[in-house]
Amino acid sequence: MANDILEGNPRIGIPRQTVQADGLTTAVEGTLSEFLSGQTAALEDVDPALGRFARTTRDLVLTGGKRLRPTFAYWGWRGVVAAREPVEPVLPALAALELMHTFALVHDDVMDDSATRRGGPTAHRIFAAQHSNAGRLGDPDHFGTTSAILVGDLCLVWADQLLARAAVSTATLFAVRACYDRMRIEAVAGQYLDVLGETEPAAWSVDRALLVARHKTASYTVQRPLQFGLALAGPADSDAAAVDEAYNRYGIAVGEAFQLRDDLLGVYGDPVVTGKPAGDDLLTGKPTTLLMLAHQLASPAQRAELTPDPAGAVIPADGSGGLNSPAAIARRAEVIAETGAVAQVEALIQQRVAEGVEALASAPIHDDARAALTNLAASASHRRA
Repeated sequence: MANDILEGNPRIGIPRQTVQADGLTTAVEGTLSEFLSGQTAALEDVDPALGRFARTTRDLVLTGGKRLRPTFAYWGWRGVVAAREPVEPVLPALAALELMHTFALVHDDVMDDSATRRGGPTAHRIFAAQHSNAGRLGDPDHFGTTSAILVGDLCLVWADQLLARAAVSTATLFAVRACYDRMRIEAVAGQYLDVLGETEPAAWSVDRALLVARHKTASYTVQRPLQFGLALAGPADSDAAAVDEAYNRYGIAVGEAFQLRDDLLGVYGDPVVTGKPAGDDLLTGKPTTLLMLAHQLASPAQRAELTPDPAGAVIPADGSGGLNSPAAIARRAEVIAETGAVAQVEALIQQRVAEGVEALASAPIHDDARAALTNLAASASHRRA
């Protein structure tokens, strides 16, 4: 069933593969690697323990990841600059988005107490293990949590430093910073609403879940990176307002589709492929769009099965029994599909991808950027990881 649910059914006549500039991901990762090497060495000079802390942070940034945010920002920039404009001057700004993303992921994993990310242990689990292996005093989990918070904070500072290295005019950098700051505020606002939703799911709705998706994910994954790239292109011309509006419409639509796919992967994804555990949203009762639709469509008996144990039932050592046991979580996933919620989420994804592509149809951007963003709309929303 999971394979059928995750396959998706794009019918808008565009291929699934992502079109990128040749070597963009390699260039972004090279920029990150060079920058982080210098930052790590500087902290190593202060104290060897800080060197280890910095290297762990560096590895979290460089290991895995789709580099979607720099990619969207690149095409936002490429859509309006001259065809032969070199990318090197703006690479630090593009790469800075990946450091901001690491900040968001590390803090999100702490809030959700997630065990894995990108196929490996999360930051707080890494530092807890380091604490235990070193035989230090105190609670390893507390040390892991506090260290991970500092990792996120450090990445956000590093993002600021790397952004400042972009070889653009002061006026352009101010415009880019304004977009970047808005992106960060919206991400924090969306994250707070996401956390709040778990504490009062009865007050949530499909519309509010989509609002969370728009701020927590759509804004800093697609919408603002595109506008960030547009700002990197320099002083606006007569077409800038039309491009900005097209990027805004595309970004909201495709960003929401991206989060809706994430909701499905969070329940039905293969952890080996996604690099994250499945079922965490069901364990906590996180009011995602998927779960809100399921509650809306469910019969009374189904709705009862969808409600997690608010007290956090104790699971026996053998993993059996309890409203939050693995078997109960698996059953909850089956019930969600039985309500028709999965099919509705798939339809919402298709609708938003089509809206995003339509937003670009008449936008005054270069054809290669239009083609790339059209393909990204499909590949970002019909992925398995």
